[in-house]
Amino acid sequence: MRRLLPPAVALLVAVLAGLWLWNRTAPAPEADPAGAVTAVELGGPFELVDASGRTVTDRDFRGRWMLIFFGSTFCPDVCPTTLGTVAVALERLGPLADSVAPVFVSVDPERDTPEVVGEFVRQFDPRIVGLTGTPERIAEVAKRYRVFYRKVEPEEYGGAKGDPYLIDHSAWLYLFDPAGRFVKAFQHGVEPERLAAEIAAAMGEELPPAGS
Repeated sequence: MRRLLPPAVALLVAVLAGLWLWNRTAPAPEADPAGAVTAVELGGPFELVDASGRTVTDRDFRGRWMLIFFGSTFCPDVCPTTLGTVAVALERLGPLADSVAPVFVSVDPERDTPEVVGEFVRQFDPRIVGLTGTPERIAEVAKRYRVFYRKVEPEEYGGAKGDPYLIDHSAWLYLFDPAGRFVKAFQHGVEPERLAAEIAAAMGEELPPAGS
């Protein structure tokens, strides 16, 4: 649907959405100067579906460092920016990225089918796993991972009748260790270099020299 919008309408929707979502991230525990949160317990089991329709659970990522983000493929700014940051951080990690499982979970199951989510994440990095599920499954995993989200109708953000609804959602990146334990959360806007360095440090490794 988003690809059928006239360019002018799409631009207007994106601008209005950006204004609506500006500073709308859900509160999280106090962050350190690097933008990482550690003093909180969150996470847990989930059962979702990937781009191929295969059932995926949290256990499938055991043995790797799961870096997980919740959003929507119709998100005009926060989600593309965050996934772009993840892609650059993976490149910066070099061989260490083999131990990272980057995951994107859609909180817009009404529009984000497995195929749509798969196509979306592939635009950033083929290593990112896109997941979706039923509204009930999404609500369940969002609660366990302390993710806020809600549907925003056009009249709420100043759109016209017939414009697509938006999803207002929190924008934290969560890092879990290979045993599935929560390690850190990163605020939206974290720099790729910082993200890569924090992941490497959590692994007990040094970030490879730039360009190596």
